[in-house]
Amino acid sequence: MTLVLASSSPRRAALLKDLGIDFRKVVPDVDETRRPNESPRQYVRRVALDKAEAVSTRHPKAWILAADTTVALGNDILGKPDDAKDARAMLRKLSGRAHRVYSGIALVHADKRRARSAVASTRVVFRALTEKEIRWYVDTKEPLDKAGAYGAQGKGGLLVERYEGSFTNVVGLPLEKLYAMWRLERLPGLS
Repeated sequence: MTLVLASSSPRRAALLKDLGIDFRKVVPDVDETRRPNESPRQYVRRVALDKAEAVSTRHPKAWILAADTTVALGNDILGKPDDAKDARAMLRKLSGRAHRVYSGIALVHADKRRARSAVASTRVVFRALTEKEIRWYVDTKEPLDKAGAYGAQGKGGLLVERYEGSFTNVVGLPLEKLYAMWRLERLPGLS
């Protein structure tokens, strides 16, 4: 079986490697602009499917796995910060509050005309952060390429009081959703 990960995320690749899954990585080229009135849940599902379908046209005989993760405070999506100032502003918004992390996941095979998708949601509660903590964390540079300006699998885990739901969802690839799709398609290696 050929699996192609349609992603540039090192975190998604690491999760698959940890499972012992052989895969190739192909970076998809899709428009990730949020559509008007699109909920965070709808947004991540659509973008994950768009990524998988875009890569499947180049690799029609392979299973394509794609995901998209976002941080949402209510209906507001907090994407990757533009710069350190933007990261500090996002962290101030999240400080002492609960928010949701949504990941859309898609598994597509063009030749077999198969497409599955799912969305995972995890509630994340942040500790109340001081300005000194926010400055320290932003100075690590870790939040600059992360949705919501934090990486729960790294130093950003210190900012979190608790998770309610899937931790691997917060990292960017909800493994429980992947396993459910994998089993439904009867793919070798995990089932």
